[in-house]
Amino acid sequence: MAERLKDKVIIVTGASGIAASGARLFAEAGARVFVISRTGAKCEALVDEIRATGGEADWVAADLTQEGPAVEAVGSCLETYGRIDGLFAVAGGSGRRFGDGPIDAIPLDGWLKTFELNGSPAFLAARETVKAMMERGQGGSVVFVTSVLATSPVPGMFETHAYAAVKGAEIALTTAMAASYAPRGIRVNAVASGLVDTPMAQRAAKDPEIVAFAEKKQPLADGLLAARDIANAALFLLSDEAKMITGQSIAVDGGWSVSEGS
Repeated sequence: MAERLKDKVIIVTGASGIAASGARLFAEAGARVFVISRTGAKCEALVDEIRATGGEADWVAADLTQEGPAVEAVGSCLETYGRIDGLFAVAGGSGRRFGDGPIDAIPLDGWLKTFELNGSPAFLAARETVKAMMERGQGGSVVFVTSVLATSPVPGMFETHAYAAVKGAEIALTTAMAASYAPRGIRVNAVASGLVDTPMAQRAAKDPEIVAFAEKKQPLADGLLAARDIANAALFLLSDEAKMITGQSIAVDGGWSVSEGS
């Protein structure tokens, strides 16, 4: 494990759930991890935890939906470690509080805020990371976290069209970026996650009907996936083991996309 990301500098956007699991795992694999998230206390706690187990990590708090803070945050990583080898772009969340739901019921403001919450951090972090990778000229790897809801919807329980749309946009961005930057040695892939036991999924995790549905829809997990399941796939894609893989969206969904769930 300790050699898979040895000495690589990996930016992780987000400091809880899948992002936190990724940061821990990458540090275990020898990476120097740089955490960027809106809440400084969460960043600090995560980095302290990594350092306490012998890993190397640093952090900065930034609102990645805003251009200035995002540019400064990636710049802070460059100042701290001198380069960027990988990006694990996780930051985002549910748009339900903004009114996300079926398209006929979503207010325009709710649509825009859901895209801002999820799409802007992915775009800004990727843009600044790719610029740094291009300037260094030694390639790199970008991994987005998308969702099976973009391609395998379940309207009876997860009818959030704005969230599905922005995650679908990230899959399209993965393909477009991979085509553009392959000649420069920059790989771009995505992990499309199923229903994962994270702070974002607490509504689902507390609903007996959804839990029972997940046990059938995600038979490999017999319920909700662990955040580390997603992080494991990202570790592979960030490592040199995946050096010939780009433009792919890999579903890590416990069988969601091939199961009836009823």
